[in-house]
Amino acid sequence: MKMWDFAAAEDDRRFSPYCWRIKLALAHKGLKAETIPWRFTEKEAIAVSGQGMVPVIMDDGKEVHDSWAIAEYLDEKYPATPLFESAQAKSLAFVFKTWVESTLHGPILRGIVVDLFNALHERDKPYFRESREKRLGKTLEQFGADPQQALTDLRTALLPVRKQLVQEPYVCGKTPAFADYLLFGAFQWARAVSPLRLLEPDDPVYAWRERMLDLYDGLARKAKGYPVWA
Repeated sequence: MKMWDFAAAEDDRRFSPYCWRIKLALAHKGLKAETIPWRFTEKEAIAVSGQGMVPVIMDDGKEVHDSWAIAEYLDEKYPATPLFESAQAKSLAFVFKTWVESTLHGPILRGIVVDLFNALHERDKPYFRESREKRLGKTLEQFGADPQQALTDLRTALLPVRKQLVQEPYVCGKTPAFADYLLFGAFQWARAVSPLRLLEPDDPVYAWRERMLDLYDGLARKAKGYPVWA
């Protein structure tokens, strides 16, 4: 199996929240994939997918893209150690995915956007600035001008997760599953490129993130990034 995975200026600084979901999903299932560094300006490398973003995997000659579609594929082809314990769990995970992307990605990006831009490969920077500023309607620096307010918004939005993590060690209960990987990808995105401290040590979400960093022989903790308290 091969997986195309977003890289920053350094090949081993992998920051995509969507790719991190799949790297943890593969570890969850005991599967291995060759991860290939990919950047915004390398669309031709994943042209077989018919679109322009990662993650993309190639498995036994079959191409699959989009993190949700890949998770579904992995459970269908490799049913042992499922990412979704039931059809109901899968439906709830999709709702959770939508919440993570619509509620948490925004404040995290506001907090780290300048650091993220600075971490990119030089040839990716013009594309990132032009495309994101067009989407945002302002410069990256204007969008990221108040990281402290972004932190406040993020920590407030985490209330539903925080209440769950007071009761159970993982979002999915006693053991982690794909909903945990959906959330953790957002935190690993920030940790890869920015020293901004997203969580305080007394936050139950902080303790959960520590557990996630240690999963699968420290897969995420060993990845290039800022200190674990960031």
